[in-house]
Amino acid sequence: MAKARAIVKRRKSVQNIRKITRTMELIASARFRKALQRAVEAEAFTRKIAEIVGDLGGAATEVSHPLLEVREPVRRARLVVITSNRGLAGGYNGNVFRAGARRYQENTTDGIGTLIDVVGKRGVGFMKFRGYPMSNVFLQFDDRPTYEQVNELATEYERQYVAGEIDRLDVAYTRFITAARQEATVTSLLPMRAASLAESGPSLARAKGGGGGSAAAAPQRRGEPASYEFYPDRRSILDELVPISFRVQLFKCFLDAAVSEQIARMVAMKGATENADEMIRSLTLQYNRARQSQITRELAEIIGGSAALE
Repeated sequence: MAKARAIVKRRKSVQNIRKITRTMELIASARFRKALQRAVEAEAFTRKIAEIVGDLGGAATEVSHPLLEVREPVRRARLVVITSNRGLAGGYNGNVFRAGARRYQENTTDGIGTLIDVVGKRGVGFMKFRGYPMSNVFLQFDDRPTYEQVNELATEYERQYVAGEIDRLDVAYTRFITAARQEATVTSLLPMRAASLAESGPSLARAKGGGGGSAAAAPQRRGEPASYEFYPDRRSILDELVPISFRVQLFKCFLDAAVSEQIARMVAMKGATENADEMIRSLTLQYNRARQSQITRELAEIIGGSAALE
């Protein structure tokens, strides 16, 4: 009877754990839908801003903006590692750790001094455990990063790049591709490259900035270069649009990371729930067998005792 009771106690514990994992799966699923909506909306805005900056840069014979300036050789870099504040997300954080560590080691090999900014408690724990030096730690970002929060970081990174304190800004995060595919990657946001931005969008753009600047292009035929008129001038427009493009790209990295985190946690908790179901079935089978053996043994004792009395 003691064995059967132990199995019942263990099964009850697994059932309680299953309730927790199932609840976490449902919460992650709800948060994923909200985060996905925000990421999709930001994707359209980020792509359009990149198209505008690329078109303006491609239309101009000389693009002059500090954030577009490529510095060679790179001597100082800053690496931003975006992780989560909570665990139970499968290999989400581990993949970002490895991607960031590879970039740091590559920079060290190339003689590039690298400062590491870590976002998320899990990243802080990893860096401390591995002995990586951390320049800044940011724990205020949760599963719903706001543009205002990211804008503070972006403004500081812009200042550092323009002042020459860093020659490159790298971001290690999990890029959201589809609901079934996410990829831990490291991307360089500074310097921004007007040529690559121009390749990502069409050659027709119209933009209006808050400072009154605008640029317009007449519709073009295939194969013909776009004709632009700048008002008040090209530099004023670039001074307004290039920083905005950088900030929304950094914000998109945070949104992608938030979506990927919820997907990873949803998948991990779904797997844990399925494993708990399998364990409950196995323990139920063990209990039935133990109970059957106990009943058989008790019947044998009764029959034996009855026979002894005859």
